[in-house]
Amino acid sequence: MPFSLAAAVHHELLIKKSRFIACVQPMTDRSAAQKVVAELWAQHPGATHVCWALLAGGQSAAVDDGEPSGTAGRPMLDVLRHQDLEGVLATVVRYFGGVKLGAGGLVRAYTDSVAQALLKSEKIAIIKLQYLTCTSPYAMEGMVRREIELAGATLDHVVHSDHVQFEFSLADNAAAQLIHRLNEAGHGRIQWIAPDDE
Repeated sequence: MPFSLAAAVHHELLIKKSRFIACVQPMTDRSAAQKVVAELWAQHPGATHVCWALLAGGQSAAVDDGEPSGTAGRPMLDVLRHQDLEGVLATVVRYFGGVKLGAGGLVRAYTDSVAQALLKSEKIAIIKLQYLTCTSPYAMEGMVRREIELAGATLDHVVHSDHVQFEFSLADNAAAQLIHRLNEAGHGRIQWIAPDDE
């Protein structure tokens, strides 16, 4: 199950006089991530690099920002992937301290900066929802409502006409079980409406 973050978390490392100021935060797309990076440059005009990695489906990115290729953005992105995260931006502002770290040292520094920030973060599960619509006779309305509630589903809309129509949402992995229970309890009198039929 993929996770995102509840809020932005910062962490700072000092390695051989270089400052690495890391931040991990929830982020949905690349344009929003680029705005955050531009704001970081405005806040840290004396910084040497602002490297970043975004893990957000087709919007993902890894930017070394002048560090040797593959020593910053990609290692940061790998840390996010290993934590099973989605919709997360990692940024690291680096102030060069005068001592070169070498390629291996840079990879470790950027990896550790992001990993340390993630240790302090609160992860939240990303739950994929399924939206369902069914109809029942009036006599079964109470039973359908109870089953929806027991399944932990959210009842979004109810329409009373010739029958009772329920629109509800629940965790994708719980949908099949609820459909089965309603079909059993309804003895074939619960009708499901595909999203295209509405």
